[in-house]
Amino acid sequence: MSYLITTTIGHALFMPLIIWSLAWKGIALWKAARAGSKKWFIALLIINTLGILEILYIFVFSKKEKSCACHSRENGNLS
Repeated sequence: MSYLITTTIGHALFMPLIIWSLAWKGIALWKAARAGSKKWFIALLIINTLGILEILYIFVFSKKEKSCACHSRENGNLS
């Protein structure tokens, strides 16, 4: 009987973490794919950090890459 209660409590605590992680992972993977950032896409796909790496990518690293890409296009480089 106590196993059933422990399992139910475990699922109740674990499911919000899974949903949290999947939401951030999906957004970060989408942004990395749209930016053409293969290394970030692979890292985000493989490494599971409960959303920490994904949040950092979305709010810190993707903005740095985006600003660099804009400057290179303005100078005539399309690569």
